[in-house]
Amino acid sequence: MYINSSGTTTANGQAVGFETEAFAIADVMKYVRPPVHTVALGQAFGAAAMLLSQGKKGRRFALPNATILLNQPRSQARGQASDIAIKAREVIHNRKTTCDLIASACGKTSEEVMEDCSRVKYLQPNEAVEYGLIDKVIQTKGAFSVKNPSFLGAL
Repeated sequence: MYINSSGTTTANGQAVGFETEAFAIADVMKYVRPPVHTVALGQAFGAAAMLLSQGKKGRRFALPNATILLNQPRSQARGQASDIAIKAREVIHNRKTTCDLIASACGKTSEEVMEDCSRVKYLQPNEAVEYGLIDKVIQTKGAFSVKNPSFLGAL
């Protein structure tokens, strides 16, 4: 799975998706039998970084000039106080779920990841390897070759 995404928000904080959409993708990645390979190219921000980490261990990659960003979900909730409180609870739940998924994939505690996500944390590919988000930076064309892929064989 090639990932080049700003996640669920743009650079100025405008929502372009929901964390629950990323959770659905993560669930399917774990559900399917064939191992899911993930490759970051360009950017993998927020929920996209979480998806990057969800690939099969040993099969999580980034290209040398990719940028990976850990952050926490945002909310632009408006309206009545009760509606804002409901949205705030959902954002807190989504933050915990995102951090738990990243922590599990990286071999870190949820508390460590929550602390790292409390402010934006940019990672270059080699830093993402050290953090445990990915396994390898792809430096050469042959570094990410799949031998004899067979769709039917994977079923």
